[in-house]
Amino acid sequence: MESLFEEKLETSAYPREECGVFAIYGHEDASRVTFFGLFALQHRGQESAGIVSSDGCQVYEHKGMGLASEVFREPNLQKLAGSLAIGHVRYSTTGSSNISNAQPFLVHFGEEYYALAHNGNILNAQKLREELEDSGSIFQSTMDSEVIIHLMAHHLKKGLEESLTASLARVEGAYCLVMITRDKIIAARDPRGFRPLALGKLNGSWVIASETCAFDLIGADYIRDVEPGEIIIIDAKGLKSLRPFPKVKTCHCIFELIYFARPDSQIFGQNVYLCRKRLGHELAREYRPDVEIVMPFPDSGNYAALGYAEESGITFEMGMIRNHYVGRTFIQPTQPMRDFGVRVKLNPVKPLLENKKVLIVEDSIIRGTTSRNRVQSLRKTGIKEIHMAVSCPPTIYPCPYGIDFSSKGELIAAVKENEKAIAEFIGLDSLHYLTLDGMVRATGLGRNNFCLACYTGIYPIVPPEKIDKFCMELK
Repeated sequence: MESLFEEKLETSAYPREECGVFAIYGHEDASRVTFFGLFALQHRGQESAGIVSSDGCQVYEHKGMGLASEVFREPNLQKLAGSLAIGHVRYSTTGSSNISNAQPFLVHFGEEYYALAHNGNILNAQKLREELEDSGSIFQSTMDSEVIIHLMAHHLKKGLEESLTASLARVEGAYCLVMITRDKIIAARDPRGFRPLALGKLNGSWVIASETCAFDLIGADYIRDVEPGEIIIIDAKGLKSLRPFPKVKTCHCIFELIYFARPDSQIFGQNVYLCRKRLGHELAREYRPDVEIVMPFPDSGNYAALGYAEESGITFEMGMIRNHYVGRTFIQPTQPMRDFGVRVKLNPVKPLLENKKVLIVEDSIIRGTTSRNRVQSLRKTGIKEIHMAVSCPPTIYPCPYGIDFSSKGELIAAVKENEKAIAEFIGLDSLHYLTLDGMVRATGLGRNNFCLACYTGIYPIVPPEKIDKFCMELK
């Protein structure tokens, strides 16, 4: 089954990525502010970074492979002139890892420049690409984002607003995007609102970002979310909001609250830190093994573990210490890098853990190899018992909407028959996953607000054929 998963999902033609986007209009140092915005969003993608700016006449571009701090230096930023800018950090989960796929994606069409930065995954990208190529479009990359630019080119004679509306009406999937022309900033969010996108103000400048933590760093004020299905156009006349699409059921990605978003961000109307603590509260109400210490695997499990300790009254300890100079294992782009990160990232505090019964609170178990390696490391301290509580249900189904486990690695809960089998694989004395009801209750929102497909297999948009077929085989 594990090899089947790899075969089915690795061969998908659709690029899948979890990324971060940022945009600013009307700031004298727009590219520098954008750089700091990307720095705050770095957790959303570590593979490449890019900025496109405009001074109203000329458009400037710089992008490269690596972290924002590696791609941009003072000379680069000085060349990115103008008061408008957009930026992107990328983490690809399939497709080529090269500079041609780094964003923003910039083209010159007619008398205008268009650059686009995108977070999410377009499910019908391959079908649209084939149609566009048949009609003469020439693609420069394997990114699904490029499809949007080519669609727009076919409709630009009708004007920018009509072009945006007609193009996005044909796109199926999850997307938050920002665009730049010589004199405009554009933002759009898919009608189901899978991914977060926020609107803010920095003095007199408009800013847009994947998460509000970017606003905090640059000193901007959060105004509101870009609404699902909304298109925003910002120019010298001000901000114009378009809502051209029929209203559909909201499908926020609950995994953003559980794992991906930064804890100091406000997304989907919720503070991520407080939501993760409530997940811990719910876990403590469901599962209470006989242990002396509650601890996380830092940093992602910290806040649910705090909530568990708060609700249960069991002592909270940092039983493993993180080396902060190693990147997050989940978002490294290759499996060898991921395995290396597991080995060097955390070190147990032996005198604290020796001869103790411990509960580890984790935010998720995707592949199981990371948890297994960490538990093996803990066993060497002379620990008596290791139990684990996970602040979400088992992740059984792949995500086609732009998270890593759409196309890489085995989903352990899909290939192991029950919690006991997963616990044995990881090396635990016991394991408990938070129930679906407990998870949703912790968000403070109703079940109808979220996409829960990775737990239930009920997809709000029909996924690509290969993933859909695989899910049917799992059933």
